[in-house]
Amino acid sequence: METLFLSLPLWGAVFAVAVSLLAGVIKGMVGFAMPMVMIAGLSTILPPDLALAGLIVPTLLSNLWQALRQGVRAAFASLLRVRVFLIAGGVVMAGSAQMVPALPPAAMFLLIGPMVTLYAAGTLMGRGLRLARGAGRRGEAGMGALAGFFGGISGIWGPPTVAMLVARGTEKREQMRVQGVIYGLGSVLLLVSHLGSGVLRAETVPLSLALVLPALAGTAVGFWLQDKLDQEMFRKLTLCVLLVAGLNLIRRGVLLL
Repeated sequence: METLFLSLPLWGAVFAVAVSLLAGVIKGMVGFAMPMVMIAGLSTILPPDLALAGLIVPTLLSNLWQALRQGVRAAFASLLRVRVFLIAGGVVMAGSAQMVPALPPAAMFLLIGPMVTLYAAGTLMGRGLRLARGAGRRGEAGMGALAGFFGGISGIWGPPTVAMLVARGTEKREQMRVQGVIYGLGSVLLLVSHLGSGVLRAETVPLSLALVLPALAGTAVGFWLQDKLDQEMFRKLTLCVLLVAGLNLIRRGVLLL
């Protein structure tokens, strides 16, 4: 049986590799956005569910790399600090992933796009979401559930996670590591969930595997650039990436209506 990747024309394969490379660079610089960039780019040549399949393995491996940059002990400490967020997000993600085959293509983009855009624009204007440290567990559970819902249907769970970390004033290296831990565990669950939903199957796995090398090469470049950023520039760059990604998702959703 011919696989999806082998059936792409040469220009389509080159475009998919370029999208994955760019997604990796952005991922390495700000710690997230690989799924956003890949699903937005790949879905210009593929249906949304196939674009989702393509991002799953590269996202998983880049997240594991990011989580373990400072070692296993540091990653485990970060895991304990965000366990409430992870549990709530994991439970909801497992359920929402099963909705993908039944969702209209536009819904995937129009559900997540406005939320991303409003959050990023509001924070850049000094009106960002705040999560009080003293009442954090309930807020973390709510934001984890929100992240899990969007993660299951689109592979995108970054914005609520970033919102939680920014609201807590997390230091740059810690934020990168926590994001890697959260997204890495979420990526494992996403892979398992979409093996069940049928999005990831024999025809689509080769596409996802083929995009691993360019995605990781881009991530390496992004890590090198990110190490040179100061805390404030890192925060602003993070929010600018969110804003652009949100607007693009809205554009894609409107075009599919």
